Amino acid sequence: MPVVRVLLFVAVVFTGLPCHARDFRSADVYAFDYPTVQAVVQMDKLLRERTRGRLRIDPIGFDDRNSETFLLAQVRAGMLDMARINLAVLNRTAPATIVPTLPFLLKSTAHLRQVLDGPIGTEILDALEPQGLIGLAFFDSGPRSLYSVKKPIRQASDLKGMKVRVQQSDVWSNMMRALGAEPVAMPQDRVMAGLQSGLLDASDSDWSSYIATGHYRVARHYSPTEHAMSPGVLVFSKRIWEELSKDDQAALRGVARDSVRTFRTLQDDAEAASRPIVGASGIEIVANLDKKSFVDAMLPLYPIALENARVRTMVARVQAGN
Repeated sequence: MPVVRVLLFVAVVFTGLPCHARDFRSADVYAFDYPTVQAVVQMDKLLRERTRGRLRIDPIGFDDRNSETFLLAQVRAGMLDMARINLAVLNRTAPATIVPTLPFLLKSTAHLRQVLDGPIGTEILDALEPQGLIGLAFFDSGPRSLYSVKKPIRQASDLKGMKVRVQQSDVWSNMMRALGAEPVAMPQDRVMAGLQSGLLDASDSDWSSYIATGHYRVARHYSPTEHAMSPGVLVFSKRIWEELSKDDQAALRGVARDSVRTFRTLQDDAEAASRPIVGASGIEIVANLDKKSFVDAMLPLYPIALENARVRTMVARVQAGN
């Protein structure tokens, strides 16, 4: 045996240094301190502990300023190991992902988590594999509401003619058209500039994202429509996944599953902390909101979104509590 190999063998055996160490890169469009990124930080910690440092995750936050569509393409191509993206980005190619993004289908955060943690959530994750992705876990978000720059939005008709940012999803574009708005598909990192320049009149998000992105500094009218609860999903490149051993795959699934608890605690804390910030900033939280007008305008979208028989069945199961 060559001298170099002998020395390496001795170093591994007697010092406990891990052999075949591997770093996985994970990306997100949010900043490093955001709950989704910090949940991946927790994954890294757990993975190091369970593999004695052999497997590690390098979380990349908003510094790269990449859109979720770009990150998705990178993961599919195997140029990036893992990413957290919004499920709505996959609506066109994986119809099952439409289910949690439908307007007013999920009644609360608890209802959303119940669905994602159950058989329907498993089916959605499994549906990603034909897309070149391994679905590891959901990082859910709070209810999404509208916020606007120039005027408050109290009823659905107020959106007529307004330019509203939507995620890159047909469901979301159709939703805004049903409200008489002009949908503008735009990556998250460009929304702030769009609101400032007048390219956008309004956008939507949950409380914590509204604060974390700084949109509250420009869009000063917040309408608690709570019209959708589109969650994030942590996806891994299938190309890279197939290179891993069964044990390493199981380790990654395990730490992803365990990170959800950490994420939800951080997310709930961020949501709670965001509301006082909004109040202290003089934001108008729109009162006398006619929520029924939004429900009446959006529910007719269901027949359009539910052309797929499997999606119709899944939605019926959600509505029935199964």
